[in-house]
Amino acid sequence: MVSLIIRKLRDADLTSKSDPVCVLYWKDIHKNSLHELARTEKIIDSLEPCWVQKFDVDYRFEERQVLQFHIFDWDNSKHETSTQDKLGWTECTLAEIMASGGEPLTRTLNDGKGGIIVVVGEEVVESKEVVTLSFAGSGLDKKDMFGKSDPYLVVSKSVGSNNQYTVVHRTEYIKKTLDPVWKPFVIRSSLLCGGDDQRPLKIECFDYDKDSEHDFIGECFTTLAKLKQGNVSSNHYDLINPKKKAKKSSYKNSGKLMVQLCTVHEEPTFLDHIRGGLQLHFTVAVDFTASNGHPAQPNSLHFWDPRVENQYATAIRSVGEIIQDYDSDKQFQALGFGGRVPPDFKVSHEFFLNGRVDSPYCAGVQGILEAYRHSLATVGLYGPTNFAPVIKHVANFARSLLDGKNYFVLLIITDGCITDLPATREALVMASALPMSVIIVGVGNEDFSAMEQLDGDDRRLSHNGQYAVRDIVQFVELQRHLPMMLSSPAMGRAQLARDVLAEVPSQVLAWMKANNHQPGTPKTDVTFQF
Repeated sequence: MVSLIIRKLRDADLTSKSDPVCVLYWKDIHKNSLHELARTEKIIDSLEPCWVQKFDVDYRFEERQVLQFHIFDWDNSKHETSTQDKLGWTECTLAEIMASGGEPLTRTLNDGKGGIIVVVGEEVVESKEVVTLSFAGSGLDKKDMFGKSDPYLVVSKSVGSNNQYTVVHRTEYIKKTLDPVWKPFVIRSSLLCGGDDQRPLKIECFDYDKDSEHDFIGECFTTLAKLKQGNVSSNHYDLINPKKKAKKSSYKNSGKLMVQLCTVHEEPTFLDHIRGGLQLHFTVAVDFTASNGHPAQPNSLHFWDPRVENQYATAIRSVGEIIQDYDSDKQFQALGFGGRVPPDFKVSHEFFLNGRVDSPYCAGVQGILEAYRHSLATVGLYGPTNFAPVIKHVANFARSLLDGKNYFVLLIITDGCITDLPATREALVMASALPMSVIIVGVGNEDFSAMEQLDGDDRRLSHNGQYAVRDIVQFVELQRHLPMMLSSPAMGRAQLARDVLAEVPSQVLAWMKANNHQPGTPKTDVTFQF
């Protein structure tokens, strides 16, 4: 796991500070090309961002793994890095990061006219231990001119021996109060402290400001071992602002931080559920709207070349080949939407790719691809782009199997902007209470910014005041993976599958926990006698 800290970043905004995002690239040293692996979240108005998002990178001793970290000032809603201001970059190998003896790797950013990047590598410790924490504040400093403060907390763990910390959690901010009570949050101990109860933790309190840099209130230090004592006097901390303390001998604190709750328990992992017999049911829904271009034309996204897979087939194969191993019968539903379907060629937003009217099932990934090719020859492209019918189709199956032994994954592949956004939002909010996840893969070069609204990573999805129970949507733009696929097809498909399926395990666990489902009993090993 790779964490980042930035110091003294260049300010690229005229009226405020930069809004930095870090993009991690893998460098193909044989072809001297870059391929995006992951991105952090955006930090508003900061020249020293500490991102909560970490990078999971597989370490291989036998391979020279060259990484590049590019920092951008993200000033618009577009997904492309080419539309953002560059703040600098650096290159190193994963071996350099991991062989630094536990100390952070520090580099000066190139082409950034200032800025230092601190890279921390840490082996992920597998642990089922989960920590639930809740904090309250009292008598915090007033930071807003016409109000009180809008406080939030940042929890960090120590890295190396040089008094440096990397962020592991950021709470919500609470408006206009000096005595906040933050919502409880849950975090795995492996992320919080690397499984080490004695590892130093830093808790900082800030006043949230929408249009400027957040104001520092104070900080305190502790360990998980101490937090486990719960709501006792020894877990009441002075929040200290070092600058204020240095200026005034009478300074006591900038408020108090109290531990309201700290419980530790073990939670089953995704693999525990898989070993216990959980079945993942895979459904594909393909966009048959006219904006894809006529399948007979080489510039069409649906053009079928026996030598080179189109983007739809690439997405189906990349995701399907991973998920098929978690479904015992390997019978998958394959749907289409936005096409004119024979024999009457009426527009349908929920038709079966195999051409049947009684069953949408196909045998394995190859069966899906054959059904997709069949529909290209028989279905007319039309429109509009409606997602709600296929989401409701899968939701009906999920609603009938709430036993904790079945989970449904819907892959929607589309080339453009959604036209039934309100209906789709409603369908997703309803589906969020069911055992299902929805993955949207965007193909082609369209602007997919509207799709980001459906992915609840930054903001919980809602419709008419009703909020999603949990985030079940993951959006991935295929265009970002094409350079790697051209350079190394197998590695490109693997990276696409990783990005597409990355959130499914946590989404499965969230549903299982919310509905009190424990893993089934694994089948006992069979001993063969010869």
